Amino acid sequence: MTLEEIRKELDKLDNQLLEIYNKRFELVLKVGEIKNKTKAPIYRPEREKQIIERLQKMNKEMHGVLTDEAIEALFMDLFSVARNFELPERIAYLGPEASFTHQAAELKFGPLGNYLPIHTIKGVFREVASGKAKFGVVPIENSFNGIVSDTISCLSDYNLKIVAEVVLSVHHVFASTQEDLKKIKRIYSKDIAFGQCSNFLEDFGLDNIEQIPVESTAKAAQLAKKDGESAAICAEVAAKMYDLPILFRDIEDSGKNRTRFFIISDFENEASGNDKTTILAKLPNRAGALVDFLLDFKEKNIDLTKIKSHIVGGVSIFFLEFNGHKKDKNVQAIFEKHKNSIKFLGSYVKEANDV
Repeated sequence: MTLEEIRKELDKLDNQLLEIYNKRFELVLKVGEIKNKTKAPIYRPEREKQIIERLQKMNKEMHGVLTDEAIEALFMDLFSVARNFELPERIAYLGPEASFTHQAAELKFGPLGNYLPIHTIKGVFREVASGKAKFGVVPIENSFNGIVSDTISCLSDYNLKIVAEVVLSVHHVFASTQEDLKKIKRIYSKDIAFGQCSNFLEDFGLDNIEQIPVESTAKAAQLAKKDGESAAICAEVAAKMYDLPILFRDIEDSGKNRTRFFIISDFENEASGNDKTTILAKLPNRAGALVDFLLDFKEKNIDLTKIKSHIVGGVSIFFLEFNGHKKDKNVQAIFEKHKNSIKFLGSYVKEANDV
C-alpha cells in the first residue's frame, strides 16, 4: 500500500471510531441518569480495572499489536471523559495548579476534570466532607521523605474513605529566563526539592546561591518568571504553565524519587480481586498488645505490607496496610476481633506494593 492509501484507510477507521464513540457515550449518559437517581458513585476504580484487564486478555488472545500499557492509557482516557459525561464532579486537591498533586489528580481523572486547588491537606478533607467536592487528592508518602503526617491526622479525624491510590515519579527541572547561570542570584523552590537536587546544584556551582523556599514548586516557577535574576526548581508542567524556559531536565539526585497519593471520597469500593486495605489501629496500653495484634494477621494469612507508628492528638496510633479487601473472610475476622481498635480507611485497587 502507498502512503496515500494507508491514510485513506486510517480516515475510514477514524470515522468508524467516531460512530462507535458516540454510541458508547449515548449509553454512558443513560448510566449517568441511573446513577444520579440512585446516588451511586460515578468513579468506580475496581470496575475500570476489571474492564482493562479483560481487554488486555482479549488483546493477547487475538494477538493484537497494542501493549498492556497502551490499552490502559487509551481506556483510562476514555473513562475520564465518560465520567464527565455521566456527572461532572468536583475534585479537590492540594494545590496550587501544576503541583505534583495536581498531576496525580489528572492521572486518575483526566484533563477534563473540574479541579479545585486547595491550600492545605485539611482543607481538601474539609471540602470533600462538606460535599463541596466529591473527591480529594492528597499525598500520603514520599520514597525519601516518608509519611505525610497531616494526611494521617486527617484520615483519623474525618469519616472519609480511600477509594484509590496513585504513585507518581517525581522529576524536577531547572528553569529560568536567564540563560547565563553566572547571572542567577536566587533559586526558588519547595524546601525539600533543594535537598532532592543537591548534586545538580553542586555540580553546576549553584549550591552557594540564595535558596528561597516557597509553598510549592509551581509557586517557584511563577516567581522565577517575574524575576530575571532567578531560577526555579519545579515540575516541567509548572514551567510550561508559566512559560518559563527549561534549562535542564531530570535534575533530581535519584531516579527512584516517587510520591504516593490517596484519592478520598464518601463511598466504599467493591472488591476487584487485586486490592489493598488501609487501616488505623489504636491498641490497648499493655505489654505485648502490638505483637498479639500482628500475630492475628499471620494466623489469618494476611500479607501486611506496611506498618508505621504515628502520634495523633498526643495519642500513639498505627497506620497499617495489607493485601486484600474488607469483605474477604479472613479480613472480616480481624475486623470483628479488633472492632474497638481498628478504624477502616478503605479497600481499593492496588497500584503498587510501595513507593
